[in-house]
Amino acid sequence: MDIKVGKDAIYQAAKELSNWGRWGPDDQLGTLNFVTPEDVVNAASLIKRGAVFALGLSLKERIQSGLFGGRWNPIHTMLATGTDAVAGNQDEPVGVRYGDDAINMPMQGSTQWDALAHIFLDDKMYNGYPASLVDSNGAAKNGIENYRDKAVGRGVLLDVARFKGVDWLEDGYGISNDDLDQTAKAQGVEIRRGDFVIVRTGQQERCLQQGEWGTYAGGDAPGLKFETAYWIHGQEIAAICADTWGCEVRPNETDEANQPWHWVVIPAIGIAMGEIFYLKELAADCAEDGVYEFFFSAPPLHMPGACGSPINPQAIK
Repeated sequence: MDIKVGKDAIYQAAKELSNWGRWGPDDQLGTLNFVTPEDVVNAASLIKRGAVFALGLSLKERIQSGLFGGRWNPIHTMLATGTDAVAGNQDEPVGVRYGDDAINMPMQGSTQWDALAHIFLDDKMYNGYPASLVDSNGAAKNGIENYRDKAVGRGVLLDVARFKGVDWLEDGYGISNDDLDQTAKAQGVEIRRGDFVIVRTGQQERCLQQGEWGTYAGGDAPGLKFETAYWIHGQEIAAICADTWGCEVRPNETDEANQPWHWVVIPAIGIAMGEIFYLKELAADCAEDGVYEFFFSAPPLHMPGACGSPINPQAIK
């Protein structure tokens, strides 16, 4: 598609691709409505070897650079330790020796789901709910808790980097609709309604290999072009995920809006979006056995009113 990306294209796409009211005026699930119980049963049949791949990036990786929203890296704090125990500090009054700890992090500080309350189109969020319903108490509508028993089904990896014959796509490379279709064709996998589609650019693996995150969080990156909003809507997939910080290409395709693709796919289409997925082992296995579909499960934390949630997704083959 040849789209001149700007405010006009954003509002046109939001109008054409809107799923507002599609599943009723009270819907807070968006495209996860595409996943049926039968789809989950069929996805379970994809488990052949019992090979499990964890797709969550280590929370010890310090990916946040402060370029967006003041997010910080996860802070792991020990509340009780073995040194406390052997020193006898826990014997009285607790009476049991133990280790205990805490974590302090943004809900979107690492591998995560965006909730439908995360992005607004002007003064509205998905399904026409007022953006003002997200306040200091959290999101009264479209919070991440709505995903708690829905983020499960057939997963499909589209390894665009490997299809292109590179270890990683260059920052600023825009993945087109044709790239997605050609990658699926080359892999011999069909994209179906209700799929959890995961796109590999290789950018995260480059950072891990080089031992330097730089501007991974909020800086230039390969990613999905604005036109893929039409692909997402047309394919009727349940979710779109990637190994990058924000899924869409950066620099963005316009200077009229920051993250223009986000403006459409979350508040208008209502797509479940996963970011910062760790894909190295899964991608290598798929390349080896030629199987790019799997059982996928990625429940969020049950945090009512949250605009996102850390996850450790599982791909099982």
